[in-house]
Amino acid sequence: MSVVIGVLVHARRQEVFRQAASTITGATLRWAVYDDAEQAGDRLLELLASPGVDGMLVGPRAHEAVRGQLPEELPVAVARPGALELALAVARMRADFPEHRRASVDTFDHHVIQELATTLGVRHSALPYAPGQPLEEVVAHHREALRNGGVVITPRREVAEALRAEAPVVDSELLAASVREQLQDLLLRLRAARAEDRRFAAGVFQICDGSDVEGARAQLRELLLQDPNLAGSWVENRGKRGLLLFAHKALLERATSDWQVVPALQQAEHRMDVRIAAGFGLGSSVRAGISLADRAAVRAEAEPHSCGFVIQDSGVIIGPIGGSGRRAEFAYRDHSAELERMARDVGLSPATLSRLVSLERELHGRAVSPSELATLLGITDPSGRRLIRKLGTAELVTAEGSAQPTRRGRPTRLYRLRLGDALGRSQSALD
Repeated sequence: MSVVIGVLVHARRQEVFRQAASTITGATLRWAVYDDAEQAGDRLLELLASPGVDGMLVGPRAHEAVRGQLPEELPVAVARPGALELALAVARMRADFPEHRRASVDTFDHHVIQELATTLGVRHSALPYAPGQPLEEVVAHHREALRNGGVVITPRREVAEALRAEAPVVDSELLAASVREQLQDLLLRLRAARAEDRRFAAGVFQICDGSDVEGARAQLRELLLQDPNLAGSWVENRGKRGLLLFAHKALLERATSDWQVVPALQQAEHRMDVRIAAGFGLGSSVRAGISLADRAAVRAEAEPHSCGFVIQDSGVIIGPIGGSGRRAEFAYRDHSAELERMARDVGLSPATLSRLVSLERELHGRAVSPSELATLLGITDPSGRRLIRKLGTAELVTAEGSAQPTRRGRPTRLYRLRLGDALGRSQSALD
């Protein structure tokens, strides 16, 4: 089944995008072309209204116009000028303006500018790309940078037009090769996600107590079979007190709201007054999935209330998952010897440290305040501050400036978690 990619692009760049797409196979492209930035939002809504759009490829101007309207869960690739475009622009600068050895560059990624400028021996002033960058800010940067002379290199037509009368300008045009690279990367991501969604998943439900466990199992089976979110799954008996469920990973993720709730648990407790342990396993085979689900069910059975756990073959564990929609308390890998050693050194439990490792991955390097850390972990603000102090003593956080949430409030320090780096160093030392 072909992947469907929506393409939102300005009419001026339409031909470049079509050239880039001409060699792509295994994808169906739906085009939305606009002439004015004000039309981009309407064209986007038309694309999203069409069924089965798996991802979006957008041009640089389109992304600026509609980035607030793009669904968070939709994979998006933005085709912007890269190293090849900048190298060609520098070559044109040397050919057309040989007397200049200084350039003021905007919109390219910072690392691209640094590497090329160093390699090609160009003195430069850079204003890297940032979402929502106002035109006036870009123009003001170039005017300040060009006080001592030089050439403007820009992929923005409006910037070039605003400065052409004041300084030498080299336009940088987006090339089909760069668009093709982004399109291929998006296609690979979509195919990988589709393959991941179709991975095998197993669920094990165990009746933990009660006088009539066989009767409770039969009622639970009916609950699962009648759940519309589980339509398409296979449910069968597994001994006197257990049930086994088979499905694709994507189906179980939808049925559990991305592993946040198992509605059948709450329904069963209300109807049958029994405790139920649910385990879900994501593995590379039927046997592996069932084995992981059994392990997850054992972990859930140790809890004092009905709940579920998920264990993936990558080692990730999620849980406990309740029946009321409360966010899972933990999302971590199996406790390794390194993690347990670190937990002892810091003075925290392995479970708490595991939660922090998982949270660090979710933050993607973003710094947080002690108060925000407390909110994310579900603890009090004083506990959050004490936790930061412990982590700081163990050099597992670094200070990253401050923020002032309100005008009258005092600035609060921000901290970046460094547990992943420490665990990586520890593992490397052992290897």
